[in-house]
Amino acid sequence: MTALVTLGETMAVLAADRPGRLASGTSLRLGFAGAEATVAIGVSRLGHAASWTGRVGADSAGTMILDGLRSEAVDVTRARVDDTAPTGLMLRERRTPDHTRVTYYRRGLAGSRLDPEDIDPELVARARVLHVTGITPALGAGPRAAVRRAVDLARAAGVTVSLDLNYRARLWNREEAGAELTHLVTGADIVFAGPEEASLVVPEADDPAAMARDLLDLGPREAVLKLGARGAVAVTHGGEAVQDIVPVTPVDPIGAGDAFVAGYLAGLLDGTDLPGRLLLAATCGAFAVASPGDWEGLPRRAELDLLHGADVTR
Repeated sequence: MTALVTLGETMAVLAADRPGRLASGTSLRLGFAGAEATVAIGVSRLGHAASWTGRVGADSAGTMILDGLRSEAVDVTRARVDDTAPTGLMLRERRTPDHTRVTYYRRGLAGSRLDPEDIDPELVARARVLHVTGITPALGAGPRAAVRRAVDLARAAGVTVSLDLNYRARLWNREEAGAELTHLVTGADIVFAGPEEASLVVPEADDPAAMARDLLDLGPREAVLKLGARGAVAVTHGGEAVQDIVPVTPVDPIGAGDAFVAGYLAGLLDGTDLPGRLLLAATCGAFAVASPGDWEGLPRRAELDLLHGADVTR
C-alpha cells in the first residue's frame, strides 16, 4: 500500500546563489520544485511510501525531476513524459537578502497538461492519504478535472483527502479560486491554509481558531491554520491545539509551508495525536527554512532530535 498519493506540477528551478540583480555571469543553481513533490519527499524521508503523479517534458529537465524523485524513494511510475511540451521552469532571483523574486514559465507546458486520464484509480483507492493543493486546479481545465477525479475516487474508497489551499494570485483571481477551493474543501478531510487563503472560503476573522472552525463547518474533520512566525493552530471536532514555531536560524523561507504539511501528514500516518502532528509539522518547517532550496533540507527520521528530543521521533 502507498501511504500517500499526490499529483501536480513539478518544474525545473534555476535559483541565484547570492543576492543581487540577475545579470550575465550570475551563478545559478539547478534543481526542481513543486508543492506536491515537496510533500511527497518529506513524507518519504520520514519513512512512509509516497507516490507522485504528473507530467514532465521529454527533455533533460524532465529526466532530472523524475530521477530526483526516484532518488528520494518517491514512486513516479504513474508520471507521464509528454513529448509534445517541455518541462516548466521557475527562475528564482534573490533581489535582496530577504526578498526573493520568482518568474514562472509554465503556461501550456507539460505540467499544465495533467488530465483526468492520468489518474490511476487503483493507486488512489489503495492509498491511506490523497494530498492535493490549490495550485494544480489553477493551472487549467485539465488539471482542475484531474484533481476533482482524484478526490472523487478517494472519497469513494474511504481514503483520507488532504487539501492545502496554497492560493497563487498569479494563476487565478480570488473569485475564481474561492469557488473552486470551496468545492474542494467540502470534499476534504484535512484542510491546510494561511488566514488569507482561508478567507477565500470562510469569513475573515482575527482569531485563526475561529476561521479553522468555520472551515470545519464546510465538511472537513481537521483544519490547520499556518500562521508563519506565529506558529500554527489545528482544530478538530474534538478539540484544538496550538504550536509555536521551532526556532532556527533562517536561511531560505521557500518551501516551509509544504514541509509543514509533510510533517503533519507523516504524523497522521504515524498515528500521532493532534499536538504531536503539529509539533512534527513545525519541526519539518524549521528544517526547511534552515537550508536553501524547496525540499533539500527536509529531515529524515533519525535527524529530528537535532531540534527536539525523542518526543517527535516515533
